[in-house]
Amino acid sequence: MTEIAYSPDFDPYTIALEDIDPAQEELFEADAHWSLFERLRKEDPVHYTADSPYGPYWSITRYRDIFDVDTDHETFSSAHGIQLLRKHRDSEPNHERTEEEKWEWEKEKYQEQREEMGYVSMFIALDPPTHDLQRATVSPVVAPPNLKKLESTIRERAGKILDNLPQHETFNWVDHVSIELTTQMLATLFDFPFEDRRLLTLWSDIITDSESVSHLSQEERNAAMMDCLARFTVLWNERIDQPVQSDLISMLANGKDTRDLKPFELLGNLILLIVGGNDTTRNSISGGVLALNQNPDQYAKLMADRSLIPSMVSEIIRWQTPLTHMARNATRDTELGGKKIKEGDRIAMWYVSGNRDEEHIDRPNDFIIDRPQARQHLSFGFGVHRCMGNRLAEMQLRVLWEEILKRYSKVELVGEPIRTRSTFIRGYSQLPVKVHPV
Repeated sequence: MTEIAYSPDFDPYTIALEDIDPAQEELFEADAHWSLFERLRKEDPVHYTADSPYGPYWSITRYRDIFDVDTDHETFSSAHGIQLLRKHRDSEPNHERTEEEKWEWEKEKYQEQREEMGYVSMFIALDPPTHDLQRATVSPVVAPPNLKKLESTIRERAGKILDNLPQHETFNWVDHVSIELTTQMLATLFDFPFEDRRLLTLWSDIITDSESVSHLSQEERNAAMMDCLARFTVLWNERIDQPVQSDLISMLANGKDTRDLKPFELLGNLILLIVGGNDTTRNSISGGVLALNQNPDQYAKLMADRSLIPSMVSEIIRWQTPLTHMARNATRDTELGGKKIKEGDRIAMWYVSGNRDEEHIDRPNDFIIDRPQARQHLSFGFGVHRCMGNRLAEMQLRVLWEEILKRYSKVELVGEPIRTRSTFIRGYSQLPVKVHPV
């Protein structure tokens, strides 16, 4: 494929439609993906990429089509993984091989890489009924009674974090606030040793292949995940056959459908819960600060009417779309948007595109904190795999902004954000800010 230099003013019309591959890390890192998805929504909303580092796949870019795929788990299965995964390329296959032979070689190499870690499964990458049983085991942690108990904890911790921010100097909001608050809450949800909570961030970054861990070798990453499994196994063994507490490990260890999880099945579910509780909320916390600074009229609207915080939270989550896509595999031949999708085909539902669909959302590229029906976005998914912790994520953002406005007249962006280099996580590693006390 032709090498392309991505930048915010990138023109997708310079690429032949059949050559478009949205799964480009550089595209998202440069925040240059918007116009490309706009073109796909208009010209080819069910788009096939025949050749990519992730193998061949379909891109679903319109809200309605994404909703249809997301809510039909029988036709579109998550059992083969929930994100596009890069094929293993330690060395190249013989160029004299056919394309089919090259692809088979790549699949074998990738399978070898997966087997280094063993078989890892998680309930979001399972289909009913197993999915429903495992999900039901841990869902009480985000049930309304437990959320009510957690709110005071979130408020106390958010207040302490905000009270200890550097004054009159620039600091990285991502590290000081976004990561710290979400990591503290993850440690609470797992009842994980609080002093070791930053390990949860490390493991999440390894899982999502964040650039923050780009210096780690595959062997070091594998070792870190084995450390993750070992530490949680100790907690599991301490809590199994004990009265069930309100933390996730106690629930899993004593749930009738999860108490016999094999080690890598446990690791898979831990991965899901760590990433779900970390990356999505943390990047929405950062994205909200960026959005308000880029839209000062909306910041002024918020300062004039704090009752807009709940609708603003939903708009932040739509505008940010912290997970760019979710992947599925077709279980049978089917048709979508007039295109023939074959059994086994890989499909990417681009939430980041559906949340900007002009046909479904009025003025989708505008950040509007009092948007009507603001919760009708795709960021949490739909159907059986809808994000289990969506209410907890919304509550963390709501409480944080309530506490911010008590203390600061503005969180001012004073430099350019540095975005994550990822096709899956739409987030930030740096957000330089100064805070101005009330």
